[in-house]
Amino acid sequence: MDAGRRSGAHAHPSDSAGQSMLDHVDPFIGTDATALTTPTGLAGTWWWPKPQVGNTHPGATYPLGMVSACAYSGAYPTGYGRYDLVTEGVPPLRHERQMASGFTHFQQSGTGAIRKYYNYFRVTPMLQPLDDLGALWEIEEESAAPGWYSATLASGIRCEVTVGPKSAVHRYTFPEHRDARLVIDFSLGGLAIPHGRTVPLRAHLHTLAPGVAQGEIVVEGAPLGVHVECDTPQWRQMLWYDRRLMPGGTRLDFDHIRPTTLRPFGLMWAGPTEPGQVVELRFGFSLRGAAQARENLVTDCGTGPSSFTTRRAATAGTWRDHLATISVETPSEDRRTVFASALYHSLIKPCLAPGESPFWPADGPFAFDIATMWDIYRTQLPLLTALRPDRAIELAQALLYISEEEGNLPIGYRMARGADQFSRQASALAHTFLADLCQLDLELDWDWALVHMHNDLRRSYGEDFLLRGEAHPISHTLDLAFGYWCTSKIADRVGDPDLAAQFAPLAARWVNAFDPADGLLKDSTFYEGGKWNYSFRLIHDMAARIAMAGGEEAFVALLDRFFGFDAPAVSQPGVRPGVEEMARGYALNRFEGLNNEPDMEAPWAYQYAGRPDRTAEVVHAVVHQQFGTGRGGLPGNDDSGGLSSWYVWATLGLFPVAGQNLFLINAPAWRESRIDVGGSAGSTFIIETTGFEEPEPGGPVQYVQAVQLNGAPLERTWLTGNELHRGGRLHITLGPVPGRWGTGSRPPSTSTTEPPAPAHPGATP
Repeated sequence: MDAGRRSGAHAHPSDSAGQSMLDHVDPFIGTDATALTTPTGLAGTWWWPKPQVGNTHPGATYPLGMVSACAYSGAYPTGYGRYDLVTEGVPPLRHERQMASGFTHFQQSGTGAIRKYYNYFRVTPMLQPLDDLGALWEIEEESAAPGWYSATLASGIRCEVTVGPKSAVHRYTFPEHRDARLVIDFSLGGLAIPHGRTVPLRAHLHTLAPGVAQGEIVVEGAPLGVHVECDTPQWRQMLWYDRRLMPGGTRLDFDHIRPTTLRPFGLMWAGPTEPGQVVELRFGFSLRGAAQARENLVTDCGTGPSSFTTRRAATAGTWRDHLATISVETPSEDRRTVFASALYHSLIKPCLAPGESPFWPADGPFAFDIATMWDIYRTQLPLLTALRPDRAIELAQALLYISEEEGNLPIGYRMARGADQFSRQASALAHTFLADLCQLDLELDWDWALVHMHNDLRRSYGEDFLLRGEAHPISHTLDLAFGYWCTSKIADRVGDPDLAAQFAPLAARWVNAFDPADGLLKDSTFYEGGKWNYSFRLIHDMAARIAMAGGEEAFVALLDRFFGFDAPAVSQPGVRPGVEEMARGYALNRFEGLNNEPDMEAPWAYQYAGRPDRTAEVVHAVVHQQFGTGRGGLPGNDDSGGLSSWYVWATLGLFPVAGQNLFLINAPAWRESRIDVGGSAGSTFIIETTGFEEPEPGGPVQYVQAVQLNGAPLERTWLTGNELHRGGRLHITLGPVPGRWGTGSRPPSTSTTEPPAPAHPGATP
């Protein structure tokens, strides 16, 4: 058996705690419908409205790289797997078993509703005529590890694939056959569901020499160039169109393709094979044309003709370095597997592709597959900032370039033209990311950032916010008020106190989002979830927000109701749940248990009311009942690592308050852990414990009794980002019952006074 995970495998039984995280990653976690043990206790009261599937794929990836590669079945939503379109409940099956019609590139990771984007340049190894292209073969065996994926098809052909930052290398092992073939379909993209196909607008394909070809397709407005090499120059090399060969043809040019006129087209190599004959296929990709795609291939893989082994080893080494940034001490192989896999899933997206901006000529940082900022800004981006601040700055620069060139900071940004995608989900989320970087004093042109952050706040929902004092969906009011608060931090950084002062009354408009009568958000429409799911965000003035709810006791009572303390167990939606069933579930006004993102920070709201014990109880139930090993080990869409990075932080006993340069402290799930903050030139932050007992699902909760930071007692329940990033030692004493620690301190808030009156619109800066 090859190194890596066999499909559905658990942790290696003999791995010790000191071995690399790389060996414990199971890329198959989250690829199937949720299959966790039935939750008990507090976790049994939570209700899951979103699809009960992780929507991950096990394909080859590179940390924050441009390319992924995996078996393609056309299933929703990644192109891998067995499921049909689903927006709630258990996903209905499209295929009874794992199937594949080939192997594609540029898969998303964990998102729920992108539908047709990506999955380009399908490679199909065949022993049948070209007429059979598109047929599905059962996958008889699968293995995967970070940077590598392997599948054996029922046809007897084995595929292995690895990727570099901007490249992919395939290796196919054929049985004996008189006319085996490798077929690349340039026309395919998207999914095999209704309206799920991506149709190229333009395409050009040119064979250059035996075993060498180049081409470009324009998909969703983005030009995607490819340079491809096959190490079998003795095989016949042919172009094909509409499943018919074009012997002697060297070019295919389509200046305009309509969905109604699309016929499949591409490139093929064919020839006889001996038993076990290996054929290697190398791809370089670029959003700036085929010539740059060739340069990218050479940079990633050398000049060939073969490079699979060296590229796989190099990618594994890069993954090993990224995954080694955190280590945890535990005797449980399953728990280590869940953690290592969560860290792995946290570092796949976004795609950073320097020098690849397709829509403007300047070199420099470029990013795509920010799908979506709404999913990752609370947890994944703070994790990236902690572990790899250099890449976080690269992403920040890319976001500012997007704003400069396309008009606004994106809420989501795909390999597609237009930076306003997903704007209905939220507003001003890049501002939280930039504010954290600024408060850490990381290097960026902050004057440049301030201009774009300020301009972005005036667009879209920001117009209503300025004119009327609030914007609907009402959650956008919270987004925009916090966006002004974050932008004021950048104004302070560049020495513009007057501008920061102008932002202060706009930041105070968060109050307009709430109804003082019940201490919750006003009635409004909401993107996924309801007013309860959005009402416990960790805003910049939690003291005043709690006062508005009637004080700490009343606020805790609201939280207790939301989290289902003393509530009966509930049933989760099944396959194709009906309208009435979903309405009953939404009427619970209950925590979604990490099945979705809007309320993922709510467990830490207790700490602002002096109840860290409640945070410990909720987080314990999530960590030990909502995550597991195997394909069904996630409770919901991983959403580009948004869910997995929550698990990473929560088990470390820390939680980032995005945009506020704060980390809230809670009982960790590990006896000891180490975080290499700041990358290779950074420091180590150690979290160690006394009184720690190995946790288990449904087992007793551990509570923080006392904390020391670098040997000095720490009564407060938080660290600043600067304290974390410069390294040190956090010692946490744990016990079986709640202690007094944290009951007398409150995390920082803008004010500690009575709740302000509703902020009315007036003169705007």
